[in-house]
Amino acid sequence: MDEAVRAAVSPTGTLAVRVTPKASAERIVVEGGAVRVYVTAPPDKGKANKAVIALVAKALGIPKSAVELVRGETSRDKLLKIDAPL
Repeated sequence: MDEAVRAAVSPTGTLAVRVTPKASAERIVVEGGAVRVYVTAPPDKGKANKAVIALVAKALGIPKSAVELVRGETSRDKLLKIDAPL
């Protein structure tokens, strides 16, 4: 799965994801190039966004500080900037 997530990162270092908050388990699913991130955190006061950043960073093997939310703070569709070599 980690390699599929790495492959989904664009050459410019962005990663588009669709988030499902309040899921039963945290996981990342890559289907046909689309990345879905399931987090157990609720979409309340940025908790789900922090969980998404942590989960993506863990899957890519990079620090959380290297993942930045660029677009979609209140949306299920988010754009993340990956600022670390993969």
